[in-house]
Amino acid sequence: MERRILLVAHNIRSLGNVGSFFRTGDAFGVEKIYLTGYTGLPPRKEISKTSLGADEWVPWEHADDPIALLTTLKADGWTTVALELTSDAVDILAYAPPEKTCLVLGHEVDGVSSELLSTCDAAVQIPMHGKKESLNVAVATGIALHRLRTA
Repeated sequence: MERRILLVAHNIRSLGNVGSFFRTGDAFGVEKIYLTGYTGLPPRKEISKTSLGADEWVPWEHADDPIALLTTLKADGWTTVALELTSDAVDILAYAPPEKTCLVLGHEVDGVSSELLSTCDAAVQIPMHGKKESLNVAVATGIALHRLRTA
């Protein structure tokens, strides 16, 4: 089975993080990136600088309403999985991703909103061994995509 992966990035402030999603998405075969909320959109030099041009070939789309988008994706058979620290989030190393997985990312400080979380089928988190509780969203996305691709 070749796993299919989508990415939804909601309310990402940093254009560098957006560029990283494209570059990392390209590396792990993400089919499409959905940019929602006030997440910056290509073409922007700040995005291209980090993506090294991947924003020119990785398919992407802007969606005004992330809830409607997730609802549509779920109706099309995609499992929506938030990358977020929650009380019921599953350790990503123990998560068995389905064939069609949509990874949902949230704001750099506030994370995935409770409204988006309630729409998702599951939440996963990356185990942390240091003093900090979380990683930069772009770094965390790279780890999560690697796990989703190789699980």
